[in-house]
Amino acid sequence: MASQPISDKPTNTAEHNEFGEDGDIKGSDVVADAATKGQAITGYENLTPWQTVKHFKMATALCFAAAFSAATDGYQIGINASIIANAGFVKQFATEKNANGSPALASPILSGWSSVVSVGQIIGMVGLSFYTVKFGRKVAMYTYWLILVGSILAETLTRSWEGWLVGKLLAGIGVGCLQSTIPAYISECAPPRIRGGLLMLYSFWWTLGSFFAQVALNSLNASNPHNYLNALYSQWAQIGLMLTIYLFLPESPAWCVTAGKMELAKKSLSYLNRGVENYNVDAQLEIILLNVEHERALAVEQRREKWYAIFQGVNGIRTVITLWTNLTQQFIGLSLFGTFGTYFFQQAGLKNPFRIKVITSSIQIATVIVVVLCADRVGRRYIACCGTTLSWLACIAVGILGVVPSTNASSYVFILFACLWNVGLAANGATGWGFIGEISSQRLRPYTAGFGGAATCVIGVVMSVLVPYMTNINKWNWGLKTAWFYVGVGAPFMVGMWFLIPETTGRSAAELDELFERGIKPWRFHKTETATQRVLKEHEAE
Repeated sequence: MASQPISDKPTNTAEHNEFGEDGDIKGSDVVADAATKGQAITGYENLTPWQTVKHFKMATALCFAAAFSAATDGYQIGINASIIANAGFVKQFATEKNANGSPALASPILSGWSSVVSVGQIIGMVGLSFYTVKFGRKVAMYTYWLILVGSILAETLTRSWEGWLVGKLLAGIGVGCLQSTIPAYISECAPPRIRGGLLMLYSFWWTLGSFFAQVALNSLNASNPHNYLNALYSQWAQIGLMLTIYLFLPESPAWCVTAGKMELAKKSLSYLNRGVENYNVDAQLEIILLNVEHERALAVEQRREKWYAIFQGVNGIRTVITLWTNLTQQFIGLSLFGTFGTYFFQQAGLKNPFRIKVITSSIQIATVIVVVLCADRVGRRYIACCGTTLSWLACIAVGILGVVPSTNASSYVFILFACLWNVGLAANGATGWGFIGEISSQRLRPYTAGFGGAATCVIGVVMSVLVPYMTNINKWNWGLKTAWFYVGVGAPFMVGMWFLIPETTGRSAAELDELFERGIKPWRFHKTETATQRVLKEHEAE
């Protein structure tokens, strides 16, 4: 259901009402005022999250399924990030030897593999945004599915590091396309009252996919460490599930309206809201159209109709906010603990890096489950800001371990703080991908989501080059002291979270447009009354 939401308690959320020029609007004028801002009420604003799930079963199930396709993303990234510590893989692709004569992967090659994934993500995220605006979300899904099929074929057939590089480039393009498409799709199709939880499910399934990748590699390492191909073959099951899901998903109604395909929009809305008693598809379609036309009129008035409006004025601010949470991941150790987690644990001297990675991934899953359940109650802002701060503090603790004398307990303390780091990252990542889907205006969402994700990957390229050198015992050999690097570069981004990230819980696309247009401070979003809330209060008063 793509229609206008409102907060749980519209009569109480405005603890500090910032009316601006609208503060003296009364009576029937509030309806007209809301319409001029592209807003209207749907009749479903007062449902609780659980009531919304029961009321909109089909839409909830389809968004749940769309998020599930992210498990392929997590599994793909998880397998290929950790397989570099597998003995069979190292033997096949090694180009040098360690001091003891055993085969080893050269740091330049490791950096190349990792950075080319990020380069591919940039290509996919930016390139697909123009493609999806013209052809829609469904065509985009089938396109990147084919790209991911090509990546798995390349990975399973190649026996040289150059061939693996090609497979990684294709994987990056496919994953980048998926990462910029699914959050936007869910944001446009989810029932507004539970949009946050459904968006957070993207991270849940990504984390679960990554977890199963670590389980597969841990099992392989214990039973047959030299047959790395079995782990790669297992990706076909994920890719098959992904296609099955996409066959049943409808096109985004919001995209249909934006593209002028009203009949298809009506059909998609009817499909998404099948079984909803007394659902008026024409009325809900009018609400979407109201918001789309308001955004277009505003763009014409401001002479910001082109795609590069994402860098201008208020839309520029929204773009920065869209990318900030995910970008901050890169500066608080994503490449160190996440992408190269198993390799980092191995180079740090831990005996079973795969098992430790399984433990940290399990903790991430538990954290994301809590985030999903709390997203539409606690709100996204505090989850994102507190999670980021926790990861940054964990980096300080790991850095301290790197400069104090090592003891028998050091490894256990390191694992503890690595787990706490993963708790923080899970909260950051779950909310970050949600912001990718919901912060932007409807008109510019594909471009903003694509650029927001790509900006994160640009830093990912840099970090992917640096981390193998920082951690490799044959290169810089910083070991646990690598964490101090992230303490330094991460501090301004962690602080920036508290000043930039708004609360989006319970707000419709049109309400967010109003709040940004009025210049409301991000930390006051949840205290500010919108036109939709005033309409609802008038209805309740009657």
